Amino acid sequence: MVSLNVPPPGVAAAEGSWRYVALVSIVAALGGLLFGYDTAVIAGAIGFLETHFQLTAAMTGWAASSALLGCVAGVLFAGAFSDGMGRKKTLVAAGCLFLAGSVGSAIPRDFSTLVWFRILGGIGVGIASMASPMYIAEIAPARFRGRLVAVNQFAIVSGMVAIYFVNYAIAQHGNDAWRADYSWRWMFASGAVPSAAFLILLSFVPESPRWLIEKGRRDEAILILSKVDGAANAGLVAVNIEQAIAGESSSVSQLFAPGMRKAFVIGVSLAVLQQVTGINVFLYYAPEIFKKVGSGVDVALVETIVVGGVNLLFTVVAIWLVDRVGRKPLMIAGSTGMGICLLGMGAAAQAGVMAAGLLILVLGYIACFAVSVGPVVWVILSEIFPTKIRGRALSMATFSLWCANFLVSQTFPMMDENRWLTARFHHGFPFYVYALFCGILVLLVWKLVPETKGRSLEEIEQDWMGA
Repeated sequence: MVSLNVPPPGVAAAEGSWRYVALVSIVAALGGLLFGYDTAVIAGAIGFLETHFQLTAAMTGWAASSALLGCVAGVLFAGAFSDGMGRKKTLVAAGCLFLAGSVGSAIPRDFSTLVWFRILGGIGVGIASMASPMYIAEIAPARFRGRLVAVNQFAIVSGMVAIYFVNYAIAQHGNDAWRADYSWRWMFASGAVPSAAFLILLSFVPESPRWLIEKGRRDEAILILSKVDGAANAGLVAVNIEQAIAGESSSVSQLFAPGMRKAFVIGVSLAVLQQVTGINVFLYYAPEIFKKVGSGVDVALVETIVVGGVNLLFTVVAIWLVDRVGRKPLMIAGSTGMGICLLGMGAAAQAGVMAAGLLILVLGYIACFAVSVGPVVWVILSEIFPTKIRGRALSMATFSLWCANFLVSQTFPMMDENRWLTARFHHGFPFYVYALFCGILVLLVWKLVPETKGRSLEEIEQDWMGA
């Protein structure tokens, strides 16, 4: 079980209902579960898609990365929509698109139709990737905001692990011909179940109190804040939010004002570096990587489940640590560990002994990512922007993240199968590239990223404005 340090009954009454905040946050985090489910389903389906549609290396990359174009479009749409229409309606839109993309991806007759539905589902992924952590950050009290936002990452990884098991179970049925023609269809179609559950549960969650105050709906916000922070604290929290909003501009140009410019550059840089350090290579292509070093289809899928299990376990560790240790120490330690594991993978591949230690190195890399860069980047991104433009600012940072994700997913098969690079590095070259970016991430966090542990969103904003 994930522990979020439930306060004693007396404290809960004075400070608000911890259970209420936790349950609402968990529902919002189901958007993250769909995010993980939809993006990782391709890991089990990609080999069967290659066979069914006779894909080239470039087309294989397109099959894996096409959904990411939808993610890019989704975050561009989601920012303005969430600032104008509300955080809750934005999550509902994401759920509807997930549902349509899951069903549509299961029934195409040709590769182009599959790609279009993958893009449609990707729009939902992009919206949820921004809206879920933002909603949680805005409704959670500062004392355990980091842990609750990190629960979104736990949900993302849970979605990935769930689809790894679903993919494995589906792949056990039928012969090779059935697998090539139908298994991938059932893998995509299975996403309709969590999508429908998400839409039903969203009907029970409130709107973000910070968004309500920004829209002049103070009485509604006070009711929600009373449940979150307690009736005695709700008025003071509302006043602090109102004062912060009064000093904000609703123009995106505020991001380029002194102080906020630095926050924006840091946010975008963290978003890009989370992806170019290579995580989605292992989440999207893990079965194919393991098959190339000697594992059969079934063994490769089992090894992928092990990768997902480690990801899930160490995300729980991150939830426990993020509000205790802080954001910066976790980021620096995790990025360093990731870089070391990637260098080991590159060296092992180049020496021709990749099969022996690959799984151990991949698991080490995944553990380091899951305890640091995976959840903590989302925590920081959800904390550092002003309320009036948080949706659009987070949208722009997440847009950069998905563009980087697309670039990595599209280029990995091309680097990995390039004859010149393979002859010289024996499939190790991509790992060296990702290790270099890990080093850059360590330097960025060490020199520029502030510690935000235990501080209200309004306090963090004031620090930027005074910088």
